[in-house]
Amino acid sequence: MRVFADTDELVNRLEHAGYITEQGLAVSLMLMSQLQRPLLVEGDAGVGKTEIAKALAAAYECELIRLQCYEGLDVNAAVYEWNYQRQLLAIKLQETEKSSLAEKERHVFSEGYLLQRPLLQAISRPQPPVLLIDEVDRADEEFEAYLLEVLSDYQISIPELGTIKATSIPHVVLTSNGTRELSDALRRRCLYFYLDYPSYDKELRIVLARVPQIEERLAGQIVAFVQKLRGEDLQKRPGTAETLDWAAALVKMRIRSLDTNPDFLAQTLVCLLKTREDRAAMPPSVTARLLAQSV
Repeated sequence: MRVFADTDELVNRLEHAGYITEQGLAVSLMLMSQLQRPLLVEGDAGVGKTEIAKALAAAYECELIRLQCYEGLDVNAAVYEWNYQRQLLAIKLQETEKSSLAEKERHVFSEGYLLQRPLLQAISRPQPPVLLIDEVDRADEEFEAYLLEVLSDYQISIPELGTIKATSIPHVVLTSNGTRELSDALRRRCLYFYLDYPSYDKELRIVLARVPQIEERLAGQIVAFVQKLRGEDLQKRPGTAETLDWAAALVKMRIRSLDTNPDFLAQTLVCLLKTREDRAAMPPSVTARLLAQSV
């Protein structure tokens, strides 16, 4: 596994992987690795939380294992489940054997019949992977409580097999959009970083890095517009992901400046405004004002 000498090297590796970051996040990622503690990253949707784990896996040159959380997520989807079809076939084949019932049970409940899901996969790899537990706030509190054993001791208890301890300690990144409050117990086990909307300079670097065919003048106008748009009274402020979508769309439409065709550009705001209320909050007069301020 790659080891970084300092945060500057990590920042360079992340940027090489296409993720523009700053020293604060790099320090958090270094501490996460050195202390073998999970890192909880909170922030609004679209600011780049998930991309941290993807870039980190590229920087470490290791596997990325992702667990997408949702309401109703259970152990079978997140940790493990038994391969019931293979077990039933094995039981059928054992009917003529003279082994005891206990021996037959031990056979069908061995690791060969276990289907590993993301959490078990992450602690079973010979080399530490990056484990992304995405949008953990969408999972139920019961599942969040189950995570505590995994994140505290890096082990998983399976009734039929006992406790499986980690072969290697994964680099764990948890993300949260703040849709519900996470428990104090989970927060205590994690390092913490809040990822805010980027500054103008940082967002411009992101656009230039992720949309390489864009002209710098247009990129600057796009970022200036989005930065001003976030200051409006919106339900869902556009994140960096929306900025990149809009930039890519304008490049494909061969737009070279935001003052080229304001009426047409107003129609492309579907890339930035994602609710009916936010569309209504951007009448032509407001759009024209923001465009004029951005060129």
